[in-house]
Amino acid sequence: MMLTINGSYGEGGGQIVRNAVALSAITGEPVTIDRIRAGRDKPGLAAQHIGAVRAVMGTCDADVDGISAGSSILTFFPEKLKLCTVTVDVGTAGSIPLVIQSWLSVALWAGGTLRVTGGTDVQKSPTVDYLNHVLAKVLRSAGAEITMEILKRGYYPEGGGEVLIELKRRSLSPIEPESIRDSGCGIVSSSSNLPPQVTERQASAAAELLMREGISCTIRRDRHTGSSTGSSITIWRGAKGGSALGRRGVPAEKIGKIAARAALDQFASPGIVDTYLSDQLLVPIALFGGTYTASHLTSHAETTLWLLEQFGYDVQFHHSSVAEFSA
Repeated sequence: MMLTINGSYGEGGGQIVRNAVALSAITGEPVTIDRIRAGRDKPGLAAQHIGAVRAVMGTCDADVDGISAGSSILTFFPEKLKLCTVTVDVGTAGSIPLVIQSWLSVALWAGGTLRVTGGTDVQKSPTVDYLNHVLAKVLRSAGAEITMEILKRGYYPEGGGEVLIELKRRSLSPIEPESIRDSGCGIVSSSSNLPPQVTERQASAAAELLMREGISCTIRRDRHTGSSTGSSITIWRGAKGGSALGRRGVPAEKIGKIAARAALDQFASPGIVDTYLSDQLLVPIALFGGTYTASHLTSHAETTLWLLEQFGYDVQFHHSSVAEFSA
């Protein structure tokens, strides 16, 4: 029996494709996704969506039809999950973290290693540091053994970043982000092909603004050389974070302050997790159980709840003063 998913439902973005193929691999249920990103300016599959599908394909030897740029319909036929090493080259500055997110759901179930080339820190995507220090930290607190190495930074438009991630298969406890609520604040200020003062100025400006609010942070500066030029800064505390990307003509100090304000907004919001993490954790809690709260129900979270229901997973949602998710 083939499950058919409307790729334009709700938020209607690439997240439906990424999560649908991951759930197909886990359940063994073939899936067709049609009307992919139908409401977007450039509908159909883009490079990073294809990269995510290929990452999941490698975990289950899936047969796939429609895996090409611009395709509006994709059919995914999974075989049995296996422990393996998968290599994916997005081919552009498409988001490495979004490719990893899709693979990660399957790897939590089966284990494995993934090497991805593309963009580590790009627009409309979590940074790779957010993935490592927020999402992966929550999963580690439930027992996941995740190691991640950033081999090269990749920025728009050249990309060329490279990340290696390994996950050892083990039984996870229910996912409870409350357990890391009081963990410390951290900053990673990174760059590629730029002078060392860029990362220093980003970090110092962010740390100064956070200190005014009584928040002290550990700081790490991460400089690379490679095929792309750019900078980024990510700040986190507990299961919440914020980030900013460097822009040509914008002082590094301003980028640091933008990231600090984004993080402070999330720190001050009600709920245990930030609005970005609220949808990223839905597939993991559907698989392993867990509970958490966020400030409100985002369109991404609402869409993911609907998708999980199509695959037979029951994640409960309740809204009072905060949005509550449980499974």
